Amino acid sequence: MRSLALLLLPCVIAAVVHLWWVTDKTAFFSDLKSAGSRNPEHDVLVGVLSARHHHDLREAIRDTWLGYLRDHSKFQNRVLVKFIIGQHGCAIPEEDREDPYSCTLLNFTEPVAGQDMAVLSVPDASVLVLSDVSAISLDFKVLHSVVITQLGVFSGGAQHHFRGNVTVKLFQVEQEKAVVTASFTALSPGTYVEGIWYKAVEQFILPKGFEGTLLWESQDLTALMALNVSKIQLNNGGGVLKLGCTEEGTLPHRSAVGFPGLAGGFTFSVYNVDVLKEMLRGRAGRQQAHVARLREEDKALQEESRRYGDMVFVDIVDTYRTVPSKLLQFYKWAIRNTDFSLLLKTDDDCYINMDAVLMKIDRKTLTRSNLWWGNFRQNWAVDRLGKWQEVEYASPVYPAFSCGSGYVVSRDLVVWLASNAEKLKAYQGEDVSMGIWMAAVGPKKYQDPGWLCEKECYVDMLSSPQHTVEELHSLWDQKSACGDPCGCAWSQD
Repeated sequence: MRSLALLLLPCVIAAVVHLWWVTDKTAFFSDLKSAGSRNPEHDVLVGVLSARHHHDLREAIRDTWLGYLRDHSKFQNRVLVKFIIGQHGCAIPEEDREDPYSCTLLNFTEPVAGQDMAVLSVPDASVLVLSDVSAISLDFKVLHSVVITQLGVFSGGAQHHFRGNVTVKLFQVEQEKAVVTASFTALSPGTYVEGIWYKAVEQFILPKGFEGTLLWESQDLTALMALNVSKIQLNNGGGVLKLGCTEEGTLPHRSAVGFPGLAGGFTFSVYNVDVLKEMLRGRAGRQQAHVARLREEDKALQEESRRYGDMVFVDIVDTYRTVPSKLLQFYKWAIRNTDFSLLLKTDDDCYINMDAVLMKIDRKTLTRSNLWWGNFRQNWAVDRLGKWQEVEYASPVYPAFSCGSGYVVSRDLVVWLASNAEKLKAYQGEDVSMGIWMAAVGPKKYQDPGWLCEKECYVDMLSSPQHTVEELHSLWDQKSACGDPCGCAWSQD
């Protein structure tokens, strides 16, 4: 009898596990499919991305389309609006950040006036290897103005003997014409210093924010030598240069002109040393004042939240670069804390015509599952510079993405985003990030030009972006007066 029980025990356990798995799986998928079959507490949840210091824009929205929803009983239960705020302000003063879009410290050290610096030296020939490619490149960004004085190349021959033909060029990113060029041959190798052959070049001031590429090229397969970067330390001039990744196995940038690495070096000097020293001397005072401002900002935000009850704080340092993560954190909050059928995402500088949005939802009987309703950009080129600089996404164009002024997604898509928030990579903007994330799901895209991508005005528009406080009030006042946000006939006489 005991033997029979022992034989049956694994079968019983397997049956129990199978029943649990089926029940759990059914519950999971029923949650995803339930949006179209239940009556949620709110038909539409509106998430308004808002910067911490945009109090006046939030007030303008509360005074216009949000106030309209709040004051009309037919909308009070149908639409819920929440401003999405980063819980933390950047602890670094703006003057001390690498750029206005992130929260990374300009980590400078005290410079020496008039001193030429080499980006590296070669301790011995053992760190050099013969390159198996004909072009090697190094990307860099200037964080304080510098002057490039010499370009250099490694030598594969004996010390003080150069062989082959190598050309070194300095480009500005996205430009085809070189800023400076140096050519190295056996007859004209330049000057040998600490393992590198150098040639002087015409000196140009590379200003803060300059992004460039150094390119080493040779058609002679025995001339181009590469460096094992794990065995040397690069010199960034006390923080004035930000050097790109040169480690073996680095994936080349989509528009790279060579494989990432080092086939030589360069020398440079810091420009306007006195300006940099003055900036460093004032850092402590700026930091103290900035901390005080952050405390006041935190206090004001908490008071605003208590007063209106329409703000969601997500655990993010509030900068432009963190907006995609900020949105994902809001999606997690939305699934945990609200019951809705559709989610409308917009920004705090956008005019929204909620009457038209709700009317379209009703009249077009939009599906409540796997839906992405917006105005989609297609084959949008990836930028390498500026506010929309994308350094992580390898393709030359983005997948289709909806303009950020306004779009609607169904609850099941929000569930998927929230469930995978910790795994989804944040790219440079929330709109393009959303396109990349949604490419993995394949939602039904409902194209609607009423969600305007640029600052324009049409009587039947659903949203319009990039407005000031005054413009938001003007658009709303005109819509309230005559039904046309773009202007009333009698006001144009």
